[in-house]
Amino acid sequence: MPPTDAGTGPAAPQGEGAEDTLDLQLPEELLALLDGADTTGPGGPEPHEARSGGPRRPGEPIPESPNSRAGRPSSGIGSGGPALPAGSSPPNGPGLLRAPLAGAVEPAAAGPSALPGAGTGMASRRPGPVVEDLLDSPGDWTPATTPLGTFHLVPVRLERDLALLTQWMNDPAVAAFWNLAGPDSVTAAHLRELLDGDGRSVPCLGVLDGTPMSYWEIYRADLDPLARHYPARPHDTGVHLLVGGVGDRGRGVGTLLLRAVADLILDNRPHCPRVIAEPDLRNTPSVSAFLSAGFRFHAEVDLPDKRAALMVRDRALRNLL
Repeated sequence: MPPTDAGTGPAAPQGEGAEDTLDLQLPEELLALLDGADTTGPGGPEPHEARSGGPRRPGEPIPESPNSRAGRPSSGIGSGGPALPAGSSPPNGPGLLRAPLAGAVEPAAAGPSALPGAGTGMASRRPGPVVEDLLDSPGDWTPATTPLGTFHLVPVRLERDLALLTQWMNDPAVAAFWNLAGPDSVTAAHLRELLDGDGRSVPCLGVLDGTPMSYWEIYRADLDPLARHYPARPHDTGVHLLVGGVGDRGRGVGTLLLRAVADLILDNRPHCPRVIAEPDLRNTPSVSAFLSAGFRFHAEVDLPDKRAALMVRDRALRNLL
């Protein structure tokens, strides 16, 4: 067992060239014990009389020796360390000085598997947490082919799209349900909240044959406050929609695009079991468009800003409705 106090064993003699490290005064009882011990057996250390030039009496100071370092008896631990009591063996054997302290961490071994900086005194660099793509990158989804033309979702860029989106938000038919009418700073504040978020809601332009004509928010319904109001399932994905051009309203465009976007979500998000929507219950054309696009009415829910129709398109029913 390693010693707990370096001052409890007999001191090695000092001489010219010796390291002047410790000046130990030993208890009289221990000196008396050492004087009477037989330390001359095979393999044992030299008798302490040889270290001091003659027998000592209990309490007698240890004189300095004129001997050089070469004449100092070895303790089996290392030069300059305390000698062991008679009959003792070095704690942990000759590897004591190489043994790590309790709780110490050995340096990482060099080699290809070592982390950068390991064993060099530098803090090891560990890879940071991988940020999950919460919505599987809607901007990378393959465009959908619809009876109206090729449709794809393009993530919003504020500097490019703000003027157009502000114009749509100030259309009275849109403003009645989106509540974002006003200067472009109102729309910008709403978009920045999404763009600067953690990716759980992605604002997109709906582009039909190269022309932006609708606005979409694809969001994680299971991570949204909406999840407090219905029995959410992991990876439920929600949609918000507005059709911007007046000429695209009232002729089935919303229905076709809702089905196309729901199919894009289910095709590109393999863990998503359902597509969720919650149009205002008063917005009868919107509720009708969802029903015609393969969504089913699930329930009425009271949300902070409206009473909504909870609409669900199930993966298992996508080819039946």
